[in-house]
Amino acid sequence: MKKSLLLLLVGVMGCLSAAAQSRGGLRINEVMVNNTNSIVDDYGEKGAWIELFNSTYAPLEISSVYLTTERPVQGKSIDKAKMYAVPLGDVNTRIPKRQHVIFWADGMPTRGTFHTNFTLNDGEENYIAIYDADCKTLIDEIIIPADLQPGQSFARKVDGEGGINNPEDWEIRDGSEANYITPSSNNVIKDTNKKVDTFHERDKSGVALTIMAMCIVFSALLILCLCFMLISKIGARIIRANKMKSQGLAPREVAREDRPDHDSGEEIAAIVMALHEHLDAHDTEQTILTISKVKKAYSPWSSKIYSMRELPKR
Repeated sequence: MKKSLLLLLVGVMGCLSAAAQSRGGLRINEVMVNNTNSIVDDYGEKGAWIELFNSTYAPLEISSVYLTTERPVQGKSIDKAKMYAVPLGDVNTRIPKRQHVIFWADGMPTRGTFHTNFTLNDGEENYIAIYDADCKTLIDEIIIPADLQPGQSFARKVDGEGGINNPEDWEIRDGSEANYITPSSNNVIKDTNKKVDTFHERDKSGVALTIMAMCIVFSALLILCLCFMLISKIGARIIRANKMKSQGLAPREVAREDRPDHDSGEEIAAIVMALHEHLDAHDTEQTILTISKVKKAYSPWSSKIYSMRELPKR
């Protein structure tokens, strides 16, 4: 029974771990079709780019996923030749938790892992989708509006949130101070924490923060003390029950005040000494030193008389 429960627990933990690593958390986060004043690729060229975001809280391996601009047709599968498969073997395809990666839609896959075999059309509506390794499981998709101007990007308001069915979660960004473009970065850049700032304004001297910290520490110590007391009582109860079983007594049939208590230290020491005297048993020490007084024989080599310097005669 215990083994079955253990196996079940291991299986559940494995499923949760697999779910945490699922590629279903991969999101199309921001897209720029006509790049006029944004980032350049590793060849120094400005091209259309697609930002993907790992919305999970675990590293995500995206190799062998497919990027495409082909719309699915009912009853037909998308031609693999028109899809870009992220190649295996590149360490950069492992996206850390809550991080981003940029793909260049320049139609030049020979330039590297992050250069796709398709392009985006300026002034037209562009469809972008991500499929899993089976080319059938849709991970994410988005439609880029045709009125996107040069130098503008189409981005999620909050990283990884919303989808194609929630257009209010997306916005057009023109690169201004209010609508900044953020390739390979969070769409919402947080420079301050409102809760921390409010707490600082109300507690400038830090007295409340000190009291809170001390309460947390002492509460943790109190909880640990109660846990140790509870563990000791449970251990004593288990020892008492085992002793009653060794004497052939049932705990429910014996009154609480008549139940035998666990052995004291003196009793345990007496039992150990009796076993040692009767069985000539010793503990499990590997090295036993026996020191005895040995009478040394006289030898002139060790005599201090012969080692003294002789005084000169006058």
